[in-house]
Amino acid sequence: MSAIQQSQVINLQQAQSSTEEIIRQHSRTFFFATALLPRAKRSAIRALYAFCRTTDDLVDRESATLDELEAWRSQNTLSFEEQTDPVLYYWGKIRSQYQVDSRYENELIDGVRKDLEKTRYQTWADLQQYCYLVASTVGLLSMPIIGLAHRATPEQAAPYAVTLGIALQLTNILRDIKEDKDRGRIYLPEEDLRQFGLTSDDILREVYDHRFISLMKFQIQRARQLYRQALPGILLLHPSVRLAVGASAILYRAILDEIEAIQYNVFQQRAHTSALKKIAMLPSILLTINFLKRPKLDPTKS
Repeated sequence: MSAIQQSQVINLQQAQSSTEEIIRQHSRTFFFATALLPRAKRSAIRALYAFCRTTDDLVDRESATLDELEAWRSQNTLSFEEQTDPVLYYWGKIRSQYQVDSRYENELIDGVRKDLEKTRYQTWADLQQYCYLVASTVGLLSMPIIGLAHRATPEQAAPYAVTLGIALQLTNILRDIKEDKDRGRIYLPEEDLRQFGLTSDDILREVYDHRFISLMKFQIQRARQLYRQALPGILLLHPSVRLAVGASAILYRAILDEIEAIQYNVFQQRAHTSALKKIAMLPSILLTINFLKRPKLDPTKS
């Protein structure tokens, strides 16, 4: 099939609709936050999310295989004109438009691949590397799309994107402990479990006691520290996107509050922030962003 024939298979409007539906189904917080972006950037970032979400979903099926994931990686290298999958078509178009570095796409897929190869993490350093691959890469992929502040460079902004990605993924992990353990995956580092007198088997058996609560408090404190380190980096982004990125980060951070509100019992209830609460938080989010201090930049990286 020629490139022209291939492009006729995919309708841009249909591809955009598919993207929107994926986001509505899988991340109401992200959908809410990206609504604050300018129209063109909103559409482009949602295309990125749909690519990342679809990639992740490939390994969450019981019948998932490495061959399928690697076939997806290979298909993703094609130009958008050659795509027959609406997600890859739309993302390929955005990737080409904004000249996105494909290195981060491959790192993301490497991280997703780990979910088919590895179900335990020994140390926090091990888990951080996983979080970088599956989440920090998303921030790095998004930077050329959302744009940077005047005189800020990708090299200066990247460490903040990396830290924010780790914070977001750790929040995901804490919220989804039950869902993940039902798939046989335990992301909490073994060294942390031992520190609080727990084992992987305890997590699989949904042990909920003072040890588990202490572990969760420790992890929430770690996540909040990561958010504190990452948030000043928002001021290195283009002014038009700061509210959306800040809202995404702060609304996700609020999941930690919800975990506390359910007494850390994530085995019995999935923590989430209601739509009304998200709307009510917007004024405080705006104030938080306005009072951030721009990081002192290393002149050697400008």
